[in-house]
Amino acid sequence: MNGLTKFLCAAALALGLLPLAGSASAADAKSTVDTIRERGVLRVPGILNEDPYFNKDPRTGEWRGFAIEMARDVAKTLGVKLEVVESSWANSILDVQSGKADIAFALTAVPTRALSIAFSAPTYYNSFVIVSPDAALSGLKWAELNDPKYSFAVDLGSSQDLITQQYLPKANILRFKTRDEAIVAVATGKAQGLVSTALNGMVIAKKTTALGKVYVPGPVLSSPSVIGINYAADEQFKSFISAWAEYNRRVGNNQTWIVKGLEPFGITLDDLPAGFDFGG
Repeated sequence: MNGLTKFLCAAALALGLLPLAGSASAADAKSTVDTIRERGVLRVPGILNEDPYFNKDPRTGEWRGFAIEMARDVAKTLGVKLEVVESSWANSILDVQSGKADIAFALTAVPTRALSIAFSAPTYYNSFVIVSPDAALSGLKWAELNDPKYSFAVDLGSSQDLITQQYLPKANILRFKTRDEAIVAVATGKAQGLVSTALNGMVIAKKTTALGKVYVPGPVLSSPSVIGINYAADEQFKSFISAWAEYNRRVGNNQTWIVKGLEPFGITLDDLPAGFDFGG
């Protein structure tokens, strides 16, 4: 290329008559929504034995739970089918981060998780509770429960474990690798109560009557439940997921799905513990 040609190209570029390098590929790049629609499925992690959020019927392979119903509605809105990827609470975040799943439901918005994935607007708010057979715990505040005379069980590394570290540092906290182990500790009298979230706590109390009742200590500690999104997703998709979450929370659809997910356990709106509020 001679000097005159270089000059003319530079002038044309400055006047916008030639495309910038890479602009064609940027224009051809598919949006996240287009990618999902071309694939024909929205992929979400599903977790076994996590009623009322998720569960899988071992006979039919069908998934149920209010998080599944929410995911189905997102898929329907996008015009695709739902594909559930079997996972765990910890792996669901990795599934989204790695691109194995598009979004993950029912995540507690713990700040450290935001270092790995993006969060949507809240789908609902979940309160932290104590599940206990000891009626004397009814009406007590977190500050009153923060005493060495009380022993509470919790599953290690969970959002409720973080709550115990912040609000019950003086209490005797028994940490277990799994929630089932923590439940057994309360059922056998090793701990006076289980620290849980309200929705899990209500189902656990129904399944294991030896655990007693669900109590919401004051002040009510509510954490937003959010949808996890890959940071690599484009802004259109992130905005869509947040708009979906905000709209369905405000018009009450999310509450309807949650209550429907509680019905198989004989739990109705009237059974919700005092102090619990879906809206936070």
